[in-house]
Amino acid sequence: MNDMKMTAQAAGLFATYDVPDFFCELLNRRDIPPSGLQLVRDRLACFDPGELRRRAAAVEAQFYRLGITFTVYSDSEAIDRVLPFDVIPRVLTAAEWDHVERGVQQRVQAINLFLHDIYHDRHILRDGVVPEHLVLGNANYCQAMVGLDVPGGVYVHVNGTDLVRDRDGRFLVLEDNARTPSGASYVLENRQMMLRLMPDLATGLDIRPVDEYGPRLHRALAEVAPAGVANPQVVLLSPGIYNAAYFEHVFLAREMGIPLVEGRDLMVEDGRVYMRTVGGPRPVHSIYRRLNDDFLDPLVFNPDSLLGVPGLVDAYRRGNVTLANAIGTGVADDKAVYAYMPRIIRYYLDQDPILTNVETHICGEPEGLAYTLANLEHLVVKPVGESGGYGLLIGPHATQAQLDEFRALLRADPANYISQPVISLSVSPTLCPGGVEGRHVDLRPFAVTGRNTWVLPGGLSRVALRKGSLVVNSSQGGGAKDTWVLAS
Repeated sequence: MNDMKMTAQAAGLFATYDVPDFFCELLNRRDIPPSGLQLVRDRLACFDPGELRRRAAAVEAQFYRLGITFTVYSDSEAIDRVLPFDVIPRVLTAAEWDHVERGVQQRVQAINLFLHDIYHDRHILRDGVVPEHLVLGNANYCQAMVGLDVPGGVYVHVNGTDLVRDRDGRFLVLEDNARTPSGASYVLENRQMMLRLMPDLATGLDIRPVDEYGPRLHRALAEVAPAGVANPQVVLLSPGIYNAAYFEHVFLAREMGIPLVEGRDLMVEDGRVYMRTVGGPRPVHSIYRRLNDDFLDPLVFNPDSLLGVPGLVDAYRRGNVTLANAIGTGVADDKAVYAYMPRIIRYYLDQDPILTNVETHICGEPEGLAYTLANLEHLVVKPVGESGGYGLLIGPHATQAQLDEFRALLRADPANYISQPVISLSVSPTLCPGGVEGRHVDLRPFAVTGRNTWVLPGGLSRVALRKGSLVVNSSQGGGAKDTWVLAS
């Protein structure tokens, strides 16, 4: 065991635990842990693997019974799955969370200023801070948003910032999710499940709660409703039961106490949005839409879409309804634009970024492509428009044939790729078939913005369940952990 400060009592469950090359979220943190974190270590050490497995099985059975699932479209034999859940929590200290929270708030503020600028005067493009072609030629740049003022200047009402920690324990931003980030429901459900089935681990600890997410989100969506509406009607617009995140849509609508609707439940008359009810049409003022831009309005985007609402964009442009997140926010979470986020923060806020980006090479630029081709064996290469861990290459784990294939892809379409160094991601103790072992984790804090920005304390910790894997996405076999933020 690396951590010399580990108490003798805490050796039990972790007697064979050894991750000498990585920063561990619970054990070898290379600092003197606060008392709360030390208490978690000592309590966990009193468990034996058999007892943890019994409780893990109970958690899985509860998730099945409650229908807490997600969809993997690529697996015809197991389309609906329970998100694997590890019963050993990840614990963040108050100081660590303060750093993350301030960094996420700074980033969201800069993203909203960037989006307003590129849809209005485009100062940042004219000043050459961000290349014009990356924005105006971006597939997610939406002409319908040009010149449109959104309430409060808020484009990104819900943001998910994916963070990792390196070998030294530094938080690094891996990417931004400024369109329809998912996963907040699992944060709340995971906490409820932990407190129900592992109460002896949490008793007496000052853990910051997560159950105010629903009311906070509802309040923010009401704050950005069109001006002059005293009691705005907020709804959640879902594509329906076949969507991968449908469970989350139902869960969040319930948490906010608002109607869950599909496109067919809404209509537009005279530039205003109404919800069909048994009592007749009811005005709608703010829509938390979990529907991609292309499907929102067949009169403006995909004419074949049956999921959206004809006339919705017209109502939006007239200022009669608010869409959260705004249309066209995908420009801000493009993986190539991400590389410029430190410069975007300095440009609008005149501040240094609190959270550092992972070093990124843009293959659409000659020097970035040359560096990537010359160092492919040591880099992670990602397509700029993909998500969910699809389409990437992890150089050190790739075969020669895969490297050759990616070199050809890079030469054929360099603008579609970025590359980054392989980060030695932090690990967290995880219950595995052979006992408790270290598995790599990331963290997605969720920021909610209305009149100001609030960050859900904790966020979603995703864990790569396969030994040595760096891919934490649920669609790629990853699981989740409860994230505890200590209040002091």
